[in-house]
Amino acid sequence: MRRTVPYLILTAALVMAGCVTVGKDFYSAELHWLKSDRTTKQEVYRMLGEPFRTGVDQGKITWTYGYYRYSAFGTTRTKDLVIYYNTDNTVSSYTFNTSFPDEKTAWQDRTTP
Repeated sequence: MRRTVPYLILTAALVMAGCVTVGKDFYSAELHWLKSDRTTKQEVYRMLGEPFRTGVDQGKITWTYGYYRYSAFGTTRTKDLVIYYNTDNTVSSYTFNTSFPDEKTAWQDRTTP
């Protein structure tokens, strides 16, 4: 019995480590409020909180919101929202990418003619 305890602990640790989530989840269908040349950094921060990453792309400040669900035994799912800002701190544009099936379907339905 004493010898099986370490194996049980190791097995439990491996199962628990099989799924890792990084970032704060958000639902992309609720991004209708995000408007180019109108929405401010303060409004984005109020709605989405602290960005996961910040950076610069061709001189424009960027904020990235991400949610990443990694699985050692199943399908990994990720999504990213990158917001590009004008010099007056309003949204210039944004990009959104996802591998979550429900959100993929929602966006495909919105863009299908």
